[in-house]
Amino acid sequence: MRFEGKKAIVTGGSRGIGRACVVRLVREGAAVAVVYHQNRQAAEQLLAELSDARGSVCAIQADVRDYQRAAEIVDQLLQQWQRIDILVNSAGIIQDGLMGAMTPEQWRDVVETNLFGTYNYCRAVTQPMMMQRGGVIVNLSSTAAEFASRGQVNYAASKGGINGLTRALAKELAARNIRVNAVAPGMIETDMSQVVRGLAGDQIRNAIPLRRIGKPEEVAAVVAFLASDDAAYLTGQVIRVDGGLSLGGY
Repeated sequence: MRFEGKKAIVTGGSRGIGRACVVRLVREGAAVAVVYHQNRQAAEQLLAELSDARGSVCAIQADVRDYQRAAEIVDQLLQQWQRIDILVNSAGIIQDGLMGAMTPEQWRDVVETNLFGTYNYCRAVTQPMMMQRGGVIVNLSSTAAEFASRGQVNYAASKGGINGLTRALAKELAARNIRVNAVAPGMIETDMSQVVRGLAGDQIRNAIPLRRIGKPEEVAAVVAFLASDDAAYLTGQVIRVDGGLSLGGY
């Protein structure tokens, strides 16, 4: 049980990749606080699914764009747990559209959720982790940060920002034994990618050397590795989990 006794926060943890991360951490012994935005039913279903797991799980409703709420949640959990060992920033949205038609609201919503949300929770855990002289942060990025498609200017910008944040923060916190890494998934079978997968059809599969769409559990396995002591000498890295898509060619 790699995470027995560990305390973790997972944002965007009620669905998709975040949900898979919660399941992995709890089943390996961690106590996990799931931060979800609106889908209370999905959060409750997750709690029920994990009721017999080795670790424990609770759900907290919050908008990751709210800086003050992030600080309150971390303070609340510190009172309960006394420490926070792992933060997984998985909350994210897409609102694709060409730049010529993109509204300020579409730009703002995506950047504030994906990038500002990551900042808010990184900022909230930084001081506690520094004081305890240890911790792990794993940010969910995307291969779109480096290999963006048309209509992804807001999404690509937000994920590129996460990559830069990850590398800079890793340098800042390394002396306190805090590791900061990112995972950059490619095409993964989630609700968020459903529209793109439907439009691309077999074309996207043919572009992936492994010839299939990835599963959230496969991304969660890499997140769990980075959060564990098995990755004790890894920091400041952005690990692609994309079936070879970013290699290019056919």
